[in-house]
Amino acid sequence: MPQFGDDNDGRKAINRADSVPGVRDMLTTLVSLPSISSASAEWDHSNEPVVRRLGEWLEALGFAVELLAVPDMPGKYNLIATLGSGSGGLVLAGHTDTVPFDDQRWQSDPFTLTERDNRWYGLGTCDMKGFFPLAIEAAKAFTAADLKQPLIILATADEETSMNGARALAEAGKPKARYAVIGEPTSLRPVRMHKGIMMERLTFEGQSGHSSDPSLGRNALEGMHEALGELLALRTDWQAQYRNPNFEVQVPTLNLGCIHGGDNPNRICARCELHFDLRPLPGMSMENLRQDILHRLRPLAERRELTMEFEPLFDGVPPFETPADAALVKACEALTGHTAHAVAFATEAPWLQKLGMETLVLGPGSIDQAHQPDEFIEMSQLEPTVKILQGLIRQFCL
Repeated sequence: MPQFGDDNDGRKAINRADSVPGVRDMLTTLVSLPSISSASAEWDHSNEPVVRRLGEWLEALGFAVELLAVPDMPGKYNLIATLGSGSGGLVLAGHTDTVPFDDQRWQSDPFTLTERDNRWYGLGTCDMKGFFPLAIEAAKAFTAADLKQPLIILATADEETSMNGARALAEAGKPKARYAVIGEPTSLRPVRMHKGIMMERLTFEGQSGHSSDPSLGRNALEGMHEALGELLALRTDWQAQYRNPNFEVQVPTLNLGCIHGGDNPNRICARCELHFDLRPLPGMSMENLRQDILHRLRPLAERRELTMEFEPLFDGVPPFETPADAALVKACEALTGHTAHAVAFATEAPWLQKLGMETLVLGPGSIDQAHQPDEFIEMSQLEPTVKILQGLIRQFCL
């Protein structure tokens, strides 16, 4: 994929900055460019137009811009834009994709930025295209010559579905910096921890037969009934062992989401499939949880002569935590006036941590508006966001 130009002269960027639109015009453009990510092909879009437009604006400010194709995902790209150089520095990160939408429930066009009631409405305004114009606006106050450590703006692909954009960056070992702030909607309150997400599939295969004689088959549905009891017993064990008072729901959760099995009342059920959701706390290993489940269920399947398959529906998101006394946490608390807290939703933070960065989640907008019809961002949060980001740039790049 062709790269943007590598002109990174800070003083020249001052003369080119007038080609970068204001916050409203930038967000108008980003909202107008569909970048939905979805497991359904009829909804899924490339995010290339979004990252290319971001790259044009950032290049005009003197950033060196790199586009990276996400492996095995045609049309999906990550963007890394770097101003300045050094071994430390700050990453301002966000994802470029949005969720699908139901246009019958929107009062205005989801792809047109609409102002009413001191809010900007549009798909992605809150989650989380709205962060990028504010990060760019904050960056306008600085040139490469000002910075002792680099400022990096990171834009990822497919956060709303696979998180493969962030996963690919972690595997590639880039970007490199000391600190990272992810601008997910937190109402400008810093978040230093969240639970993980695991979505798993359990399948039992038995033998069909006439229901009048159970010996003619092996009932997968009865095996699943026993497995449900084992999973609920595991949930009880985990909740007795793990607790974190920072979370509103202080224990790990397991939700039995959907089940399908059999085809007729008078046939022995030959196949049954269960999908369930696990939300581990920081400090819990997803691999250990899967091994606990296998340890409970394999003997059951063998005893009932059922073939068992157990696999993730997707790779999952690990739980995330940054220590309360970390420099980035203290800086964000001082700039916002809020103590860092925990949230239930997951982010790309674990993969930025894998790159060695002290990581925190902080951005405008409320998670209550994310994934909702008439998604919006409060205009009152725009200027405070820019000031907070400029404060972070001064502290960690100057």
